[in-house]
Amino acid sequence: PPRSTLFPYTTLFRSSSRPFLLCGLPLKRPPANTLVHRRRNGSFALEVTGHPDFGLPFGQDRLIPLWVASKAARQKTREIRFETGAEILDDLGLPQDGPHYRRITDGFRRVFASTIFFGPADQRPSSPVWKCSRACYFDRIRLWSAPDPPAKDHEGNVVVLSEVFWRELAEHPIPVDQDVVRGLAHAPGVLDFYMWLSWRSHAATAVARVPLIVEFGLSNQLGSLEYSRVRDFKRTVANWLLT
Repeated sequence: PPRSTLFPYTTLFRSSSRPFLLCGLPLKRPPANTLVHRRRNGSFALEVTGHPDFGLPFGQDRLIPLWVASKAARQKTREIRFETGAEILDDLGLPQDGPHYRRITDGFRRVFASTIFFGPADQRPSSPVWKCSRACYFDRIRLWSAPDPPAKDHEGNVVVLSEVFWRELAEHPIPVDQDVVRGLAHAPGVLDFYMWLSWRSHAATAVARVPLIVEFGLSNQLGSLEYSRVRDFKRTVANWLLT
């Protein structure tokens, strides 16, 4: 497909919590042995739990579900197949070399092994009804550790989306420009902001005002510790708007 092809993606929060647009991943590598990342969006709480062998997804790992979602939408199937890792690097505008491919494969492991929990933010263990949901991006992965699998391997690389993720893509697609994603591949915070703007713009029917710094403002919706100080977050948003 041409470079201008849009990446179909999905919404996260409408009448219920959908943890696929703003997944709340850390921008930077979490401290060692940190396996839980929590955030809050409105009346919903989101928790991403990493695997002890691979850790929490972070930084450029957020590109992985975005790329897989685009591939699944183009192939019109939950089970996507691709011959070489160079396809991923090329689509995302990353250098086609060993270090970047190893970074992608490590990210696949972190994303695949993580679990996303979400439910009402004010829920307590003593509540009469305890309601929580669990989700993941992928059901199965077969990914070569080298950029190019041997010619005799006819199955190649395979990623099977979870039924929940696939259903969200089908029911709530939002177009995202591939050129913008490529341009922001090394700036995960700006990419989160762009994805948020795409989601809000796609669903908007009238002028909407979103406060920056309140309990349910934009700083909490993007949900990163890097935005904890008011003046820093305002300065960050101003820089993002100029990007």
